[in-house]
Amino acid sequence: MEATQIRRLSDQATAVLLNKEGTASSNRGGWMMIATILIEAWDLYAISFVLVFIKDEYNPTAAQLGLATAAVQGGALIGALLGGFVADRLGRKRVFIMTMVLFIVLAIAQGFSQNIWDLIIIRFLIGLPLGSDIANGYAYIMESMSKGKREIMGSRWQFMFGLGEVFSIVVITIMYEIGMDPSILWRVALALGAVPAAILLLARLNLPETPLSLLQRGQFVKAKQVSQDLFNDPLDMLPNEDMPMVKPKVSDFLRVIWSDPIKKRATIFGWISNACQGAEFTAFGFYLPVILVTAGVGVTTTGGTTDITGSNLVTAGIYVLATISGFVAPLMIARIGHKGVAMWGYGLAFTGLIIGAYGLGQDVKWLIVIGACTLMWGHYWDASNGMTIVSMVAPPRFKATASGFGYTFVKAASFFGAFVFPIMTESWGKVWATLAVSLLSLTGFLAAKFILPEMYGYVEQEEASIKASVEPGAAARA
Repeated sequence: MEATQIRRLSDQATAVLLNKEGTASSNRGGWMMIATILIEAWDLYAISFVLVFIKDEYNPTAAQLGLATAAVQGGALIGALLGGFVADRLGRKRVFIMTMVLFIVLAIAQGFSQNIWDLIIIRFLIGLPLGSDIANGYAYIMESMSKGKREIMGSRWQFMFGLGEVFSIVVITIMYEIGMDPSILWRVALALGAVPAAILLLARLNLPETPLSLLQRGQFVKAKQVSQDLFNDPLDMLPNEDMPMVKPKVSDFLRVIWSDPIKKRATIFGWISNACQGAEFTAFGFYLPVILVTAGVGVTTTGGTTDITGSNLVTAGIYVLATISGFVAPLMIARIGHKGVAMWGYGLAFTGLIIGAYGLGQDVKWLIVIGACTLMWGHYWDASNGMTIVSMVAPPRFKATASGFGYTFVKAASFFGAFVFPIMTESWGKVWATLAVSLLSLTGFLAAKFILPEMYGYVEQEEASIKASVEPGAAARA
C-alpha cells in the first residue's frame, strides 16, 4: 500500500474518531489525565505555604528563595517541550507512566534536601516529569474524549488546581496546628506529593493508548481495538495490519498552524495568554501566603510567639473561592465563549491587582483580601482555556507537540514570575511590584479582545476540514 493511501485511510479514521460520541471509558481517561493537575498543584503551591519555614532554616538570599520556588517551573518548561515531542513518537501511555514514577521518586527526595541548593536542583528535576505529563495529558484528553466534552474537560484544569491548593493548605495547617516542628513540617509537606501521585499511577495502569496516537504511528491493529473499547467503533476502513507511517517533522507543526488564519490567531493568543496568566499568578498569587503573613493578615502574636493559622485560613478561603471560579469557568464557555471568559478573567485579575496594591500601600488588610479574592476569581477564568485552545486547534499528529509547546509559555512565565517577584518586592516594595504584575493582566485582556477569534464550536469546523482533506486525491495533493 502506498504512503499516500495509508495517510488517506489514517486521516479518514481520524475524522470518524473526532466526530464520535464518548463512552464511560473515554470519560474515565479524561478525568485520569486532568487529575494530574492535582499532583502539580500540590507540588507547586505546597511550597508557597512553607516558604517561611524554609527561609528560617536555610536563610537564603532573595535570589535563592526565588530559585527554590521557580526551579520546578524551569524544569517543567523543558519537560513540556521534550515530553510533547516524545509522546507524539512513543505514545501517550509510556510517557504518562514514566512521568509519574519519576515524580514519586523526586517528590520524596526533596524532603531529604540538606541545603538550599539541594532543594533547588531537586525541584528543577521534579519539573521535568510534571511538564511532560501536562503536555501528554492534554493530548490524551483531546484524543480520547468526544467532541464538546474534551473542550470542557481541558478547561477544568484551574478547578483541579484549586482543589490541589485547598487540599495542600488544609493538610499543612493541620500539621502546623498539631505542633509539628517547622523544620520537619516543610519536608513532609513537599514529600507528601508522592502519595496522590502513587494513587494516580495505579489508577492509570489500565488506561489504553489513544487510538489517534496509534493511527499516527501506523499501529492500525491496536488502534481498531482501542477505538472499539473507547468509541464502540472498530474503524472498518483500516486494514487489519500495521503500516509504516512517515513521521511528521516538528518544523511542519508551525507551518501547518501558520497556514490557517484561525489556527494562527488562536495559537498566538494561547501562547500570550499562557505567558500572562503564568506570570500573573506565580508573581502575586503564588506568594500570597507570604504577602498575607508579612502584611499581618490573620497573624496573631502571643508572648513573642507568632501564630499564622489565621493567615492560612484566610488563604484557604481565598483558594476555595478560586476553586469555585475554576468550576464555573468551563460552564460559562457555552454562554459567553472562550473570548468572553478570557476577557472577563483578565479584566477581573487586573482590577484585583490594582485593589491589592492600594490595600498594601495603605495597610488596609480587608482591602488586601478583597483584591486577592478578585484576582483569584479572574485568574481562574483567564487561565482556564489557553491550553485548551492551543491543543484543540492543532492537527491530531501534532497534539502533544502543540500542548507541550503551549505549556512552555506557562512555565517560562511562571519561572520568571516566581524568580523575579521576590527581587522586585525587595527593590521596589510590594505596591510597585504588584502594579507591575497588573500589566500582565492588562496585556492578556487586550490579546483576548483583539487577537482571539471565538473558538467555541471550533471542533466541528476542524472536522469539516479534515473530511474535505480525505477526499480522493487530496492526500496526493498535500
